[in-house]
Amino acid sequence: MEQHTSADRIVVGVDGSESSVEALRYAAPLAEVLNAPLEAVITWTYPPFTPADLLAEWHPEQDAEQILADAVTAAFGEEPPSGLTRTVLQGPPAATLIDVSETSGMLVLGSRGHGGFVGLLLGSVSAACAEHAHCPVLIVHGSSAPAGKAA
Repeated sequence: MEQHTSADRIVVGVDGSESSVEALRYAAPLAEVLNAPLEAVITWTYPPFTPADLLAEWHPEQDAEQILADAVTAAFGEEPPSGLTRTVLQGPPAATLIDVSETSGMLVLGSRGHGGFVGLLLGSVSAACAEHAHCPVLIVHGSSAPAGKAA
């Protein structure tokens, strides 16, 4: 069996948006064709000035795990790609994904996440990653699949 390093993995940034679900769908056959490991990554961070009483009751890492699980289910139903790994990281999305890109073969993102202005071509995270990532970045627009695969 062929050995993989973290540097050849395809990392998909997930935030639970339909755009990130489409990125997951797009990346799976790409990873298969390239014989590369596939990793879905979600980030979380506390909002600035979070009240202490909220911190005692709120568990954003668990929320992020659930959002990631829901996105994987939305993308693949009950049959996610074999070998898909799921990672939850603390930190702001763009900076964290840019850090992850240092040890990745490719970063795949949806064009628009949650929030922002819908009419913009790219969201702030995808734009920042496209500009600063240390590996190739593929930004998925809409619901299209790689050639030869059905959407």
